[in-house]
Amino acid sequence: MYDLLVVGAGPYGLSIASHGAAAGLNVRVFGRPMASWRDHMPRGMFLKSEPWASNLSDPEARWRLDVYCAGRGTEARHGRPIPLEMFADYGLWFARNAAPPVDERMVTRVAPRTGGFEVTTEDGETVRGRTVALAIGVLPFVEIPAALRGLSPDLVSHSSHHADLDRFKGRDVTVIGGGQAALETAALLAEQGSRVRVLVRADRLCWNDVPPPWERPWWQSLRSPHSGLGPGWRNWFYSERPGLYRRLAEPTRARIAATALGPAGAWWVRERVENGVQVLLDREITEARATAGGVRLDTAGRGGGVGTLETEHVITATGFTATRERLGLLAEEVRGTLVTGADGAPEVGRDFESSYPGLFMAGLITAAGFGPAMRFVHGAGFTAGTLVRGVRRRLRSGPAGWTIPAGRTESAPDTVRS
Repeated sequence: MYDLLVVGAGPYGLSIASHGAAAGLNVRVFGRPMASWRDHMPRGMFLKSEPWASNLSDPEARWRLDVYCAGRGTEARHGRPIPLEMFADYGLWFARNAAPPVDERMVTRVAPRTGGFEVTTEDGETVRGRTVALAIGVLPFVEIPAALRGLSPDLVSHSSHHADLDRFKGRDVTVIGGGQAALETAALLAEQGSRVRVLVRADRLCWNDVPPPWERPWWQSLRSPHSGLGPGWRNWFYSERPGLYRRLAEPTRARIAATALGPAGAWWVRERVENGVQVLLDREITEARATAGGVRLDTAGRGGGVGTLETEHVITATGFTATRERLGLLAEEVRGTLVTGADGAPEVGRDFESSYPGLFMAGLITAAGFGPAMRFVHGAGFTAGTLVRGVRRRLRSGPAGWTIPAGRTESAPDTVRS
């Protein structure tokens, strides 16, 4: 029986596995490494976060993004966006060098068993572990506006459904949303020859500014420090002090997690949108129906204006909603007992353990507990170290006869698996 089964092999899952193995735990990690970046984002995208805020986490901080880039003759520089493909390759490099071997099968079910849990893989094998960490990313939590949910996937899709956008060359596409995913998707569509427009519920687009220089006068840094979520003291608190964030009142935490860092486009995509994409502001879809040529959308604005447009396909870039009910891989006897917060997500304790003993959670689903950083790669470092300490505490409180690993003392191997 394993000490820890990690379900998910993205930045959070790989980071947890790395910390767990270094702590001496017998760890097994499941999932296609970096699947969201490799399989669900179109070519040509860039990472919105700064390179230094996009590291996966190992205990010795050896396998950083800048180290990977330097080994390939390039530089991870502040203020220079990292291509998506490079970040995905970095994650694979991290998996080879800093984590236990990854079992690339998907897990379809997590169920309780005497002394822990049993996970079932896509081919029917069962594996047992004393504890489980769910690091399943965002894909189970895709959010599509209610007016569009009844339409065929041939007509409506989510931005995370596309590894490339080639199928839309020369076609008319409407993108829903005002955040980075919507705006960058629209820019890529326009640049490949699609006829594209963006429907935005707000009355204006928001754009992130060019980040201030990394080296600057001390008084500027004091007034607006750099952080993993952007400059400013509020962002610094969200990104660098998630343990303190958790001490806020639960309604306050849920509100901040839902509203902080709202939809905005990166500074480097602004010109591409403004020069090539039609943007329709103050438009919310009230009704959608299939037509002979695609989809007819009825819209309304807060100012009372109404409109109609027809398009061949709708791509919704309307985010993700992490709730208990969407954790379909959990057996009902586990899922049904999870205590939830105001946002419907399972509550987690100080070390990311859910209300079901031995079941830990990571990533987006913990944002209401530990803050907006959990929506980004930057949160993986705090999560991995804290969660693994929690696993060790849970093992210490387990049945008599359980062996508690002492932790690894030797240095990480010097051999780089490229």
